[in-house]
Amino acid sequence: MQMRHEFLSWQDVDKLIDHLIPQFELEFDGMVMITRGGIIPGGMLAEALGVTHVLTAAVDFPSTMEESESKLYAWPEFIQFPSDKMLEGRRILVVDDVWGSGRTITSVRNRVGSAGGAPFTCVLHFNPYRNLFGTARPDFYAAVTDARIVYPWEIERGTDGVLRSPMGEG
Repeated sequence: MQMRHEFLSWQDVDKLIDHLIPQFELEFDGMVMITRGGIIPGGMLAEALGVTHVLTAAVDFPSTMEESESKLYAWPEFIQFPSDKMLEGRRILVVDDVWGSGRTITSVRNRVGSAGGAPFTCVLHFNPYRNLFGTARPDFYAAVTDARIVYPWEIERGTDGVLRSPMGEG
């Protein structure tokens, strides 16, 4: 069965950010944006919330097996991650574009916590149908979906073989 795709415009992303902002009832001392998907929504949220302590994390799930499902069993490899000193004692908003399986953002959240930070997870889209963590969900999310979301910053290069012209045809 082929997964449904949903293409978003920049206006759609603005609406999602506008939906997230009122959910934040506390202030954050910093933000960790997960590369690459969390950089744009993270930047938009950092500006809107006045967060100036902005960091990035890059995570990979390498696999030596050939089957794509085998990557589900791989331990995370942190290619880039802030030092514990930058996280310790801070309320940290961990931002990504989507919580699909939840592996990446959960790995980052856990590492922030082990560094002594207080992590809170935030995504534009939560897909409970792909979630590998039972009833776990993001602390903050703008929408629930069962689709493969294609964000406006992905449209030109395409994702997973999905290509779309800039004018919306195709």
